Amino acid sequence: MVVLGIESTCDETSAAVVVRHEDGGGRILSNVVFSQIAEHAAYGGVVPEIAARAHVEVLDTLIARAMEESGHNFSSIDAVAAAAGPGLIGGVIVGLTTAKAIALVRKKPLIAVNHLEAHALTARLTDGTPFPYILLLASGGHTQIVAVRGVGDYVRIGTTRDDAIGEAFDKTAKLLGLAYPGGPQVEKEALTGNATRFALPRPMAGRNDADFSLSGLKTAVRLEAERIAPLSDQDVRDLCASFQQAVVDVIADRLRHGLRAFRERFGMPTALVTSGGVAANEAIRKMLHRVAFEAGIVLVAPPPQLCTDNGAMIAWAGAERLALGLTDGLDISPRARWPLADVNKPPAPASAGLAKLPQDL
Repeated sequence: MVVLGIESTCDETSAAVVVRHEDGGGRILSNVVFSQIAEHAAYGGVVPEIAARAHVEVLDTLIARAMEESGHNFSSIDAVAAAAGPGLIGGVIVGLTTAKAIALVRKKPLIAVNHLEAHALTARLTDGTPFPYILLLASGGHTQIVAVRGVGDYVRIGTTRDDAIGEAFDKTAKLLGLAYPGGPQVEKEALTGNATRFALPRPMAGRNDADFSLSGLKTAVRLEAERIAPLSDQDVRDLCASFQQAVVDVIADRLRHGLRAFRERFGMPTALVTSGGVAANEAIRKMLHRVAFEAGIVLVAPPPQLCTDNGAMIAWAGAERLALGLTDGLDISPRARWPLADVNKPPAPASAGLAKLPQDL
């Protein structure tokens, strides 16, 4: 089956065409992404109104390019999928409304995709990863450790109590006067910094749960910066390196507790999967390889361009849901908030007789 996917939840506009084969394997036929970094750089962060306007201006062109590059037209695709949330509501409305229009005019099924589910299922597109697996979803707006047991079947093991990991990177970059987007800039500065110079805290380390808290770490960076101000270039590099190492240590600790909780409840995971923009950070990826090796499982880390927001992941999630007969009506509403636990599951076989497992720790 061939699915057109549309992504517009934040500051990337994307359209892609993906094919899902009968054996469950997938292939990306096209994946066109327009980044709005230049539009938001002057503000040091994403401005929702500017983002929504940019989606309106470029989405039609991106869809046309994606269709042309894939070799398909609207008659030859099997469905249209769009991210229906969570995200900036203006952008979500643009993408979902466009998908509804295509589905209505072309008489194609519509799939309203949860953006987080799309991240969660990307490993099945790139690596064919079988269920169940444990996922570290880390981006600018989300930080979760999730048991992925099937399409629409997600159990949250850990989450952040305040800042997301990507948000902490961006705020630290802004504090230190680095350019937007901040995460890649912190990683770049950290390469030549001394990660042991500043004794920064490791929030939540050692706790029995798998939750995160990063606001205290961000505050500690600010206090150190104020203590030694004015900052030299080397001071900035050392602060970035110390901050990044603290984040790496925190993720490793939280994941070890998350893996233990997964094994106790669901048995051995098939893999440790990572997704979201933070997964492109090389220091974090190296640590994830180490944690996976210690646990006796493989790390599945999709290519960086598929970890950040993109249409291919939306199209693939749509294809996975379509294969199970899960489609949506044209009355489906966009959502600014949409927890993974609220994603619709495939109907259970009548003869299954299995007790329903809790959805949260």
